[in-house]
Amino acid sequence: MIAFLFRRIVQALLVLLTVAAIAFMMNTFLGDPLATILGPDSTAAQRDQVRIQLGLDRPLVVQFADFVWRSAQGDFGMSYRLGRPVAAVLAERAPASIELTIVGVALAVLIGIPAGLVTAIWPASAASRVILAVSLFGISVPSFFVAVILIWVFSVNLGWFPSFGRGQLVTIGTWQTGLLTPSGWRAIIMPAFSIAIFQIAIIIRLVRAEMLEVLRTDFIRFTQARGLMARSIYISHGLRNALLQVITIIGLQFGSILAFAAITETVFQWPGLGYLFLQSVQAADVSMMSAFLMLVALIFVTTNFIIDCLYYIMDPRIRADGPMGGHA
Repeated sequence: MIAFLFRRIVQALLVLLTVAAIAFMMNTFLGDPLATILGPDSTAAQRDQVRIQLGLDRPLVVQFADFVWRSAQGDFGMSYRLGRPVAAVLAERAPASIELTIVGVALAVLIGIPAGLVTAIWPASAASRVILAVSLFGISVPSFFVAVILIWVFSVNLGWFPSFGRGQLVTIGTWQTGLLTPSGWRAIIMPAFSIAIFQIAIIIRLVRAEMLEVLRTDFIRFTQARGLMARSIYISHGLRNALLQVITIIGLQFGSILAFAAITETVFQWPGLGYLFLQSVQAADVSMMSAFLMLVALIFVTTNFIIDCLYYIMDPRIRADGPMGGHA
């Protein structure tokens, strides 16, 4: 186990170091920070003074080492657009994106897994056909179109949900949440469902495929021959063995939603990280863009590391096939 964790940590650090190099090149070669800070009418003496203050006169290797060290401490510099520390802005916007992602993934799991079980256990039923048709719709239709339809139906025509914002917020320490107020829940339902519909379709089809494969195995036939209850066969034995691939998809989708929900956040004016990133791109705020890139890498590396650990725990074949012969 220790050797397994060590290999994964080393791989994660190499990925993060590579992404840090890309972010550093964005900071160094994309745009002129001196022109952004001082303006186009600055003198050469003013530029030299600021260049020394920012450490831009040092060798690139030294600058990169300093950039990695400061990034590891959460110091990503100042936002050119907002005039505030990048880390403070990210920390301010992160709760909105995290809550949206958690609710979206929860909807996908709570709807997708039971629906996938129905299509696998009763593949010829009318309910199964309807579910598969809806899942095809969920895969084919882009999320921003779903968001626009939801706003038109439930906000413009019915007036059930707000079309933008997070609703009333409650501050707990440094965290602002809308999940403790009725207006916060009303505000999050539509954006969460719009990002969840694609994930629901993926989970339905994945659970169906995995369950059909598991139900054809000799192990399941043996449990049926023993006279076990159908509920025990499908849930305790079938679904448990089919969940490995589902865990992988859920973990990866959690990271992708958290990192790439920019379109949905923009449509609903949701004050999260994705909306912040699009605003930074429009304003050429390089420091914010590079920090967002590193944050996305950290999210994916962390989720992949957790998934690998869950695989190692849940699937004994991975431990048996390890280089330590099952004693890693």
